[in-house]
Amino acid sequence: MVKHIVLFKLKDEAPADEKLAAMTNFKNAIEALPAKISVIRKVEVGLNINPGETWNVALYSEFDTLEDVKFYATHPDHVAAGKLLADVKESRACVDYED
Repeated sequence: MVKHIVLFKLKDEAPADEKLAAMTNFKNAIEALPAKISVIRKVEVGLNINPGETWNVALYSEFDTLEDVKFYATHPDHVAAGKLLADVKESRACVDYED
């Protein structure tokens, strides 16, 4: 099994209501993907409630293989979901590991 963890930091200067809307729309879009992309075994998105931390959004997902992660990453519905954060995203970090 491959675990895919992604963290997003949003721009500090982006308005709070814009960031919240983008994060909420992203969460809803990503969590709807298992119905559209069969290789996803599990997915969840968490919105950080601790303002003292650097990262704003955490995505956790599970796949059978790294090839499945690559398929998911390029799937049009996943690409569209990613664009929901594009205007407010400052940076992204990712780790894929086998368990």
